[in-house]
Amino acid sequence: MSETSLLQPVRSTASPARAPAGNKAITTLSEAIVEVISDSGEGAQRCGQSLGAIAARMGNGVWTVEIIPAEIRPPARSVAGASGNRIRLGARRITNGGNDTDLVVAFNEQVLLGRVRAGELKPGCVILLESMWREDADPAIAASYLQVHGQLVAAGYQVHEIPMERECRAVVRDAKRGKNMFALGMLCNLYSLDMQLARDQIALTFGKKDAAVVASNVKLLEAGYDWAERHFDFKFRIPAQRATEPQIVVNGNTALALGILASGMEVCAMYPITPATSASHYLSDVFEKVGGVVHQAEDEIAACAFAIGASYAGKCTVTITSGPGYSLKQEAIGLAVMGEIPLVVVNVQRGGPSTGQPTKAEQGDLLTAVFGSHGDAPKVVMAAGTIEDCFYSVITARKIAETFNMVVVVLSDANLATSQQPFPRPRFSEAWVAPPIDQSDLPAGAKPYDWESATGLARRFIPGQAGGMHTLTGLAHDSLSHVAYDPESNENSIHARSLKLAVLQKTLKPPPVFGGDDGDLLVVGWGSTRGAIEEAVEGLRNEGRRVSSLHLAFLQPMAPGIKEIMRRFGKVMTIESNWSDRPDDEIIDETNRRYSALAMLLRARYLVDVDCWSEVRGQPIKPDTIRRVILDKLAQPQGSVP
Repeated sequence: MSETSLLQPVRSTASPARAPAGNKAITTLSEAIVEVISDSGEGAQRCGQSLGAIAARMGNGVWTVEIIPAEIRPPARSVAGASGNRIRLGARRITNGGNDTDLVVAFNEQVLLGRVRAGELKPGCVILLESMWREDADPAIAASYLQVHGQLVAAGYQVHEIPMERECRAVVRDAKRGKNMFALGMLCNLYSLDMQLARDQIALTFGKKDAAVVASNVKLLEAGYDWAERHFDFKFRIPAQRATEPQIVVNGNTALALGILASGMEVCAMYPITPATSASHYLSDVFEKVGGVVHQAEDEIAACAFAIGASYAGKCTVTITSGPGYSLKQEAIGLAVMGEIPLVVVNVQRGGPSTGQPTKAEQGDLLTAVFGSHGDAPKVVMAAGTIEDCFYSVITARKIAETFNMVVVVLSDANLATSQQPFPRPRFSEAWVAPPIDQSDLPAGAKPYDWESATGLARRFIPGQAGGMHTLTGLAHDSLSHVAYDPESNENSIHARSLKLAVLQKTLKPPPVFGGDDGDLLVVGWGSTRGAIEEAVEGLRNEGRRVSSLHLAFLQPMAPGIKEIMRRFGKVMTIESNWSDRPDDEIIDETNRRYSALAMLLRARYLVDVDCWSEVRGQPIKPDTIRRVILDKLAQPQGSVP
């Protein structure tokens, strides 16, 4: 396929502005989506993260999404090698990455092509393109640049050629290491951001380096700001309102790590895996300051076994992984279930199966989390829906794990892991932290698995506790922890472990409905789709559509009241980032269609006709896509909900 055919014409035919700015008017926007893209290692991700942090400190709503190539270091100037950040700025709270990009800064034309071909740019998008390639010593590179530049202009994009390399060399010797800060300065000018906050952000970003590094990056920032002021005849402002309470701006993985700190867990065992690794990186920097330990095991199985051993010793431990690692951990997770040892497992989902798409977002592990491991191995399964949820979910998971002596799986995904959003700074509560280990003498005759008949709960024995000595294995056992293969002992232990889910379910509250309590359509979601679903639903409700949404934080057990909520709507459907067969495929009918994961769980549990729509494109689902799906569903003939 030719490059020309991949650059579809757009409606806008605006020509790029070249005149010096002079007294330029400032256009007020309600929101804007900006991308900064480059080859790997050129700092586009840091530029985007810094832009988001500066805007958030000014009081703008912010959501950033990392653009990560599948390879660690793809070839330079490759279409598939785009690395960078997507930043959505708004005058109100932003909950997702939004729709199409309004303005993009590209360090070469090839990484830009990748974004164009993916359909990520808005018609007439403003493109700030590094111009150094126009006169490259390699004739093939220069020809490629000229060809792509001409195609972009012909397609209606507003292309501005920027001599970033030349301008940066006036400040630093190695322009490749400074271009990102020059781009940050241009963006601060174009979006009327506070330059002192930008300088402060650079000082924070490079605070561990020499003062000369901070100073040179500030000079690059100011050079970019000044260049934009002199050469652009357009400028924007997105109204901001400073928060009334302290905020933090972190990505989902950092929020998970902070939640681990706040929960009182003291051991994290892990093996590096994308996109979960940065959570343990953050913990490695700070955990020892509060008495915690990060253990990097030789593989995923060892990491889970280490975590189980540490938990067995007295306190709950966490292990962090992604899909392939979770698969490897499952036999060990079964040991924790059999031994009733509290354990928190964080699965930062990515595209699969097998190695799949390590850097791409997907929600493909729900059924694995609920039903994985051999035999009957009940686990609590939770899903974080926002970056703030990443923090609080871990605290809740630790409390449940230790209260019920169970495995609790917390599902996040690549979308939440690498995205940044401001949220209120958590105020520490003593209730978050586990109480001291009870090592008081056990009463005579106490049994290590003395299950209550109504709840399945039993007192946890701690190694070294007087009167509590027993042998623990992964084999079937009776209440004394003796290996037992007789039918009654096996069934009694399975019965007790299952009852715990029912007891937990009784403590949960019905999930809140977003929108009206009844209507024509209820959209049910889980995990990182929350922001996009609610934005689409809010927009349609403002147009008079009777549509609402329900987002589930607990997937096993599910909260009470869900069936009653679904019955109040004419139609129910899930929207997820995992596979479901398309009804319009010729070979698909009601007898062979595969439903998406949550839809299957809801249909099986509540015997309600739940439809589904899903997308597995490796990127967050956009609000406009969800809006289209909802309108299509509303237009279908009205069905009845049993």
